[in-house]
Amino acid sequence: MKKLTPALWLPLGLFLLGAPACSRQSDDPLPASAREAKPGKGGGAGATAKSALTLPKLGAAPVWQLKDVNGELVSFEQFKGKVVVVDFWATWCPPCRAEIPGYIDLVRKHAKEGLVIVGISLDQAGPEVVKVFAAKTGINYPLVMGDESVVSAFGGVEGIPTTFLIDRSGQIRDRKVGAEETAEYEKKLLAVLREQT
Repeated sequence: MKKLTPALWLPLGLFLLGAPACSRQSDDPLPASAREAKPGKGGGAGATAKSALTLPKLGAAPVWQLKDVNGELVSFEQFKGKVVVVDFWATWCPPCRAEIPGYIDLVRKHAKEGLVIVGISLDQAGPEVVKVFAAKTGINYPLVMGDESVVSAFGGVEGIPTTFLIDRSGQIRDRKVGAEETAEYEKKLLAVLREQT
């Protein structure tokens, strides 16, 4: 049986304690805008598309180009004019795995409105592990293999899942670390999807 490496002790401990995110070591500090910005609140159970929920603009999303699990290049430019959710995740991360069924449903419900979800895998075991996991779970959105340059471009990722909501003009509108209930995240998503451009 393999010994547990020190790098896995913290994520396992957080999981056992019920933490909403998995630990990830990073030397890159968060940009001040991402640390200080607090999204607007609103949109209770009876909220409509015209609710008071307005998300701040946190800055321009970085341009990136990564290989998907089949080795094909995928770039942020491909999704110009769409609302893009960029989710940093890994197959071994329980909170990441817990969010996937919700993301699958969100794509089914809102792809026609211009929603794209892109999973950026931080799995170090390579694309085969991600490909097998995606097939088993029925993931219906693009999966690419992340690297340190894309992590750095997004201001660092200290825990996963870390998820960015990007509007049609390429502005980051929300950044969350850890899992969030799909219904709550959908409120933010709808606020951006239904904005008049």
